[in-house]
Amino acid sequence: MSASRSQPDDVEDNHTDPYFDAVEEEEDDDLDDPDYDDEEDEPDEEDMTYHDLINDDSYEEEYHDAEEGLENLGFVVMEQLAGGDEGQATQGAAGEGAGTERFSIERRVIDLIANAGRRAGLVSQRELMNLLRGRNLGILLNSDDYDEEDLHFGTRMRRRRPLDPNRFPKVPSEKGRELMNSGTFGANDTSPPLRKRKQLARRILERELGTGDRAYRRMNQGMIAQSMIPRTDADMIVNYKAPVYSGQFSDDGNFFYSVVKDFKVRMYDTSNPYNWRHYKTVSFPFGSWTLTDASLSPDNKWLAYTSIQSNVCLAPTDPNDTGDPYTLSLAEYGARRDTYRGSFGIWSIRFSGDGRELVAGTNSRAIIVYDIETRQVLHHIEGHEDDVNAVCFADKSSPHILYSGSDDTTIKVWDRRSMGDGREAGAFVGHIEGLTYMDSKDDGRYLLSNGKDQSMKLWDLKMMYTSAQFREKNPRQHVPYSDFDYRWSRFDEDDWFPHPDDNSVVTFRGHQVLRTLIRCHFSPPASTDARYVYSGSYDGKVYVWNMDATIANVIDVRKATQPERALPREERQYYGRREMPGWTTVVRDASWHPTAPFIAASSWIGQDDRSGTVSLHSYNEGSLDEGFPEMGTSYDEQLNKLNRERGADDDDEDEEDDDEEDDDDDDDERGFPWS
Repeated sequence: MSASRSQPDDVEDNHTDPYFDAVEEEEDDDLDDPDYDDEEDEPDEEDMTYHDLINDDSYEEEYHDAEEGLENLGFVVMEQLAGGDEGQATQGAAGEGAGTERFSIERRVIDLIANAGRRAGLVSQRELMNLLRGRNLGILLNSDDYDEEDLHFGTRMRRRRPLDPNRFPKVPSEKGRELMNSGTFGANDTSPPLRKRKQLARRILERELGTGDRAYRRMNQGMIAQSMIPRTDADMIVNYKAPVYSGQFSDDGNFFYSVVKDFKVRMYDTSNPYNWRHYKTVSFPFGSWTLTDASLSPDNKWLAYTSIQSNVCLAPTDPNDTGDPYTLSLAEYGARRDTYRGSFGIWSIRFSGDGRELVAGTNSRAIIVYDIETRQVLHHIEGHEDDVNAVCFADKSSPHILYSGSDDTTIKVWDRRSMGDGREAGAFVGHIEGLTYMDSKDDGRYLLSNGKDQSMKLWDLKMMYTSAQFREKNPRQHVPYSDFDYRWSRFDEDDWFPHPDDNSVVTFRGHQVLRTLIRCHFSPPASTDARYVYSGSYDGKVYVWNMDATIANVIDVRKATQPERALPREERQYYGRREMPGWTTVVRDASWHPTAPFIAASSWIGQDDRSGTVSLHSYNEGSLDEGFPEMGTSYDEQLNKLNRERGADDDDEDEEDDDEEDDDDDDDERGFPWS
């Protein structure tokens, strides 16, 4: 308050209210009390939900009283703002009465709005007092441009920028169409148009007969591969008693591994993609909360897998080697401030193209390069301002160029030959929220990323910003509020805007990147002609896009894994006649078989995402199934068949299953809600 304010205003400003001051002191004391517990036997007003609030008659009365008080208060404050210092010349008894009246209204608004606001979880009494004593209150209460949505929690409390209805990326993307026509991402049909139902049969016939010249035969083979996109119907469903965090085929398609929250990695022989065989399971000793990632060596002989700690487990894939996995520590001495670099978790791990090194992204904002042979950390660079959720190499045949994606919304490009100075070689900018995953096309040029801004982006290494350009542009200035909590919140599309310095090529939208670090990939060249990109999604689907950002297909994993016949017995108790209340499906990862038209989707399913599945989806022109085993057959983690007709023998086996479930209960309750 300025010194020129009137005496009643000074009295008002310095007035001490026993109730308000007591509340402040009580809150401060509670925060300092180590035994403080804010849980109470009786639900207080702050714990009431919105539906409880609107059904409360006293709340409705107070709301209307508050509206009336706000109108009077707005008039008083605006009058004061308009009068300024002129009001001092007419003070007297009337002025004192007006000051008392203003104070009375102010106190009434504090009591009424604070109670209602605290019920709805909006503002505290202290925040209201600051608003009421501020000079901008009259503008806040009387401006026609004021929007209630302008108030957000914490760092998001800012006035929303004007929304451009055309701000979203154009679909189809012109740059994406150019890439499709260039031949870099698949072939384009140059033959006369055929009826859709006859296209594939005709192309196969032409391939077998060898019709056309060499260019036509190459185009025809590419079109055959492009046309066989997997469908929703599942060939098989592998069930786990914990969520599946990742699942990937090897580069040759002979191997598949699933990374599960129970600290175990299951390995399967998929040399015959229609007949999987489980042959090995390895564990992570003393893991923290969950396994986070895994990477297969280029020769398929070693599997590296991680948890939220600084150790990496390295296990041989040879089924005859039943020994414990090797433990590699990525912690090291000699860190900043004479501390020990050991208190970090690993979100992402990758083998180099020659299989000699590991690169890791951590929750300590660092990228770590580790030499497996010497068991030494070669580089530990804090190259980001937030967690590094994803790392990968630009080309599997070369260990030199690697990428890192972070919650600070940026992707940085590193050259292994010049990482000693801790400075990146370049950067990509375009996401307005943190990144969840990255995948390289393995051609040393194109990169794909998933972001918490509900978008996936394609990048070209030729379009990256140099280190000098990145610092000059300071792209972080445009995203100071990139703190969206994807684990518990829904993304507001009104918060999305194109980054002013976006240097991506194509932006893909339509999926939901929520709840966990959902992954995206390029489709393989042999089985799809490298035509597509795809991603898991919070809504239980796998989205497949053309390179021009148009949807090529959507695989509904939730629909395929939810029917009762597809569930293990312990899940069927939650099954209703038509619906499954509380049932969720989150596709966290998906892997397209490199030589066959299959996609394996790794998901969280069930009540509160407490179980997991790997569902195998193949190309199928119809839902009729004459093969054996029948489509949708459900298996356990070791590929023992689960579903059959419910009979008397099941009751005896239920008792055995209950004993096995008791052994796994401890694994389901460990840790914290990180993903």
